[in-house]
Amino acid sequence: MKVDRTNTRPIWQQLLDQAIEHITNGVWKPGEVLPPSRELAKQLGVSRSTVQIVYEELLTRGYTVTSRRGGTRVNDWSQIAGKQKEGLASPIPPQLPDLPHLVDQSQQWFRSKDNLNSVIDFSPYQPYLDSHFQNAWRKSYLNASSELSASSWSYGDAYGFEPLRKQIQRYLSLERGIHVQTNQILLTSGAQQSIDLIAQALLTQGDTVSVEDPGYPVAWMTMRYRYMKVAPVPVDEYGLVVEKVPPEAKLIFVTPAHQCAVGVMLSAPRRQQLLHKAAQQRAWIIEDDYDSEFRYRGEPVPTLYSQLPQNCLYLMSFSKLTAPGIRISVVIGPTEAIAQLARVQAFTYRHLPIMEQVTLTHFIEHGYFMRHMRRVRNIYRRRHEIIQKSIVASGLGDKFTLSGIETGLHVFLEADECFDEDTMTRRALQRGVRVHQLHSYCLESRRKGWVLGFAKVDEGLIEEGIYRLAETVL
Repeated sequence: MKVDRTNTRPIWQQLLDQAIEHITNGVWKPGEVLPPSRELAKQLGVSRSTVQIVYEELLTRGYTVTSRRGGTRVNDWSQIAGKQKEGLASPIPPQLPDLPHLVDQSQQWFRSKDNLNSVIDFSPYQPYLDSHFQNAWRKSYLNASSELSASSWSYGDAYGFEPLRKQIQRYLSLERGIHVQTNQILLTSGAQQSIDLIAQALLTQGDTVSVEDPGYPVAWMTMRYRYMKVAPVPVDEYGLVVEKVPPEAKLIFVTPAHQCAVGVMLSAPRRQQLLHKAAQQRAWIIEDDYDSEFRYRGEPVPTLYSQLPQNCLYLMSFSKLTAPGIRISVVIGPTEAIAQLARVQAFTYRHLPIMEQVTLTHFIEHGYFMRHMRRVRNIYRRRHEIIQKSIVASGLGDKFTLSGIETGLHVFLEADECFDEDTMTRRALQRGVRVHQLHSYCLESRRKGWVLGFAKVDEGLIEEGIYRLAETVL
């Protein structure tokens, strides 16, 4: 063993590497006694403590064994290494279980992420983002991080950051007429996680869950993944056909403000019918308040939760209100139910990352959020008007039935059942327009058409995209 004093690596590390090499290559034989640390230190011209560090590392890593009388001996490394080499001759990795098809299917539903710059993409999943939002968010991030106390970096509350829940409490009270306490608010990482937590905490494997058909695919995919029986319920021009909800349903998922696929609003009689049925069956209603903030005719419709809070779980998400990258959503419900969800959240996820929560708190508290909402509402209103007029002027309105125009960030073009969605969608893409088929929202429904989002499409491109689409199908 040699010491190279010109080497920048510590002396103990040099000696340790040489010792390991001697043992693994068989220079030092199994059972061979290493010289006492004092003697070896004198031979090498180093301090005894340096050699002691090397011996301790060799012992810790299993290269040597030690005893009171026998000193430090080389372990039977050849036998151990031989077994390892035998195992590495034909390595077989652990077998991976087959994941349910639902896992890949859910990713396909978000396929618009693979967006090409040359394509006019009428994505229904993406909100409008601009430099105003980015600058405001950056300010909140910097200010919030500078004000963050050291205690905030510890393990957090499973319910979520309390100052943020207070801001959300205030917002819901003023904007949606929902009056709750902060212990009725749970923060999650997106609507999908909210639904997953509900399935884990409030349902039992094999329970029947009713979903809209066509409807939000992530809802029924998540429930099936958790081994629930999913009962698709048709949707007509008045929303969910409530009388089709089976009497054994333990949960009913609904998007009443702006139906996820076809865009209709759940009518007032259907709302009362749904509330009565849930109360009668002692079933949960998951009210996904989808796009309710973006209404173009009158005021937002009152929530189901405000009428039957003991049976409702109200979902909202900041993905559409701000940006999908801000993975913060909200579940509102009865105190006991939210406590149950929080217990599962603490067990499975612990809590959300702190910086996103702190930043969003500052973003809301200092008025950036409401200014952002006012700005995007004006932008969405203009784009909503442009897409409607373009559909009528291009002639698409003669071939398709236009719906979902009162609220939200997409409209629906419904076609006859004989319409070849796949072929026409491919042809549209060849002409530089990406449209999203209703088929991907359906379980058993045979309805056909296109779900056209307009939030992220530049106003100048909306008309061009609609005319290209018309040229494809007319």
